[in-house]
Parts: sequence; structure tokens; C-alpha cells
Amino acid sequence: MLKSLHLKNFTVFSDTRFVFGKNLNIIVGENGSGKSHLLKAAYVGLSVSARYGSAGANDDIGEVPIRALLETVLAEKLRNVFRPDDLGRLVSRGGPVNQAVDMVFNFDEKERDMSLHFSRKARAKVEIIKKPTSWLKKVPIFLPTRELMTIYPGFVSLYETMSTQFEETWRDTCLQLGRPTLRRMNEGEIFKAMDAVTEAIHGHLALEESGRFYLKTQAGSMEMHLLAEGLRKLAAIERLIATGSLCPKGCLLWDEPEANLNPSLIKIVARAILLLAKSGVQVFIASHSLFLIRELHLLKQAEFAELDQRCFGLQLNNEGDVNVLQGKTMDDIGPIAALDEDLQQSDRYINVEMGLASQTHAEEE
Repeated sequence: MLKSLHLKNFTVFSDTRFVFGKNLNIIVGENGSGKSHLLKAAYVGLSVSARYGSAGANDDIGEVPIRALLETVLAEKLRNVFRPDDLGRLVSRGGPVNQAVDMVFNFDEKERDMSLHFSRKARAKVEIIKKPTSWLKKVPIFLPTRELMTIYPGFVSLYETMSTQFEETWRDTCLQLGRPTLRRMNEGEIFKAMDAVTEAIHGHLALEESGRFYLKTQAGSMEMHLLAEGLRKLAAIERLIATGSLCPKGCLLWDEPEANLNPSLIKIVARAILLLAKSGVQVFIASHSLFLIRELHLLKQAEFAELDQRCFGLQLNNEGDVNVLQGKTMDDIGPIAALDEDLQQSDRYINVEMGLASQTHAEEE
């Protein structure tokens, strides 16, 4: 579990330490306030820490992380996830020439703590300040705003053989989507999340020899390309649980889960998120959907009160940096402009409707 992340001079974050909840973390803010950057920064640390720690993968690397390897791999991962022209472009703009990035990752198990440093001149290597002494055992899952089920066929081989500008999170998640399914599905909260998704999409996924996903229902099978985009996002959750990629003690980072979903599906996503968190998956979501955040709050109050939750409010200031408020509930992080707009529109709508109703009543009299 990732306990905290300290970012200094990293993109829009001048100097902030994020303290995470072990179950659910909700990141809200306007566009451009750094929500996705925070998710990706956390993902880089988690994925590199687990890159050689997953069962059966790269056994020849050894059980103890090597500093030289980490310095190269971390730089490569930062470049492939954020896609800057040069690594040094991730240093906050507008500061002194010698300004540099510091990133500190703290985990539940201290032997996995890691910190790194790089300057504006960095290209293909970072400096490891604190080296972990063991690998993470669970590979994190990153779900971008775009669904990946329809691009899966051939995407991994394309990414690994051609020069592309796709973020490496897409490639990493496609690898997990393509894993074989578990032979046996056990009982537990994580499979309750899977059942909720299966009910919503009315079937189970199957990966055919052609490399394409199909939805298997009682009426037959349907190509994933013919399914509504919102349902494809839900289908990815079902598949990741079925393959064991999403599992207790693992981590899910989900950028705008609500994108391209209608309210009825957002309610299902909210319940699935909380069931995953209850099962032992550490969940991070970035959102500016008032509907999703309210639904999570209502469900948590009614059924998931025991979950350890942290909320983060990101707001751009006049200097181009981001102010961060954090606490256990949304009430602790103050007003968020992106959410306030929804509330203000609701007030305007009610006022207009009440005005029209009053006018109609007066005319009738």
C-alpha cells in the first residue's frame, strides 16, 4: 500500500506531501489542476516497484532492487507515462535554472520506500536518493479516461515494435487485460464487485483467438466494438478481476471513471469502486463529477462506513501552482470550482423553473 507521496517541483506541484487512505482516495479539481499528473506520478512509483516483483516475471533480476537498474527504469517510465520531450520538462516551469524534482514514495512496508531526484538537464536517468530493498508483489492497474477494450487487439505488439506517442499506461493495462482468467473464482468482496459489473453488462467477457474481446450473454456473443463505450469501461473491470490482476493488496488508479457513463451506470461504478476498496484493493480515482462523488458519499455512509478514505482538493493559484487541501471527507477540502459549477447550475435551474411556475400560476388567476 502506498502511504504517502511527496512531490517537489514536479509539473504543477511546487511542494506537496499527499497522505493516502488505505482503501479509497478521491482526487477532485478543475481541468489542468494536476489530477491526472498525481495519479500518473503515483503509478510510476508503484509500477516500477512492482515491475520485477510480480510472480514469475524477470526472475533473473534477483530479489533485491539494484540502484543502477532503478535509475534507468524510473527515468524511462516517467518519460513513457508522461510523454515529455525530455525528462527535465517535468520540472516545474518558471523557477530558477537549477530547480530540480524530488519524489518520495512511502509504503506500508518501509523496505519498499523510495525517493528520487532529477534536474532540468535530465534525459535518460534519475538519481536514486533512497533505494528500496524489496519489490512490490502486486502490479498496479491504471485505467485512463478512454476505454481500452476495443484497441486491445494488436496494441501491445504495435507499442513494442513501433515508435508511438501512446502513454505506456495503455500498454501496461492491455497486458493485464490479456492475461488468462482464473480457473476458480472464490467468494469475497472483490467478486461481489465483479458480480455487480456482470449484472450491468448482462454477461461475461471472452478473449477469442483472434485477439478480440466478445461479450457472452444468454442471447449469444457480441463484438466489443458493438457495445456502448460506457459498458466497455465496466467490462474492463470485470476482465481485470477475472484475470486476478485486480486483487486484494493490489492497487487501482482510475482517471475519471464517470467519463461517457450515464447516471445509472455511474451508480454501478460507485458501488464497484467501494466493493474493490473493501476487498483490500487500494483505490485512487480522479474526478470532477458531482454525481459520482455524491453517490460514493451516500453509499459509504450507508454501507461502507468502515473504509479508510482520503479526499484531495486541487486548485490552481495565480502563480500557476496548485494548492492542495486534504482530509477524510469532502467537507475537509473546501469548495472546488468544478463541483461548484454543478451546484450553481442546479440553483439556476430551480430558480428558473420556480419563476416559470409562478408566472403560469399568475396567468391562470
